[in-house]
Amino acid sequence: MKKFEYRLDTVLDYKTQVLDNLKTEHAVILQKVNKKQEEIRGLRQELAGYENTFNRAKEEGVSIGDCRLYSMCIGRMEEIIDQEKIRLKVLKKEEDEKKQEVITAKVDTSKFEKLKDKKLKEYEKVVMKADEAFIEEFVSNTTTKFRHQHRG
Repeated sequence: MKKFEYRLDTVLDYKTQVLDNLKTEHAVILQKVNKKQEEIRGLRQELAGYENTFNRAKEEGVSIGDCRLYSMCIGRMEEIIDQEKIRLKVLKKEEDEKKQEVITAKVDTSKFEKLKDKKLKEYEKVVMKADEAFIEEFVSNTTTKFRHQHRG
């Protein structure tokens, strides 16, 4: 009997390749999201440092000029953090969209994989029936030959 062939193997290979590429792209975006979150954490720590320094300076007595300088630095850090939060939001949206693409591709690929499994099982059943028929025929022929040999 001929070897099992799945006619849609090239399609399955293509779908698998697309899925792998999408997973890689998703991983890259996810890495950017994590990096941006880490960056924002660092900026918040830096802001907290400025605020602590400013609070200590106020307790020790600080000039109005220095006070304005601290306020400007703190205000600017808050603006930077807000801008980075907006960039993070964009990255998260991009990551979510890519994740949906991965899910869609996975579903699409799994349809072809399940179809291949189904076709393979059908093929195996046909092979098993053919083997059984061959064995039955062989046993029947052997038994018949044996009977003919012992009769004569």
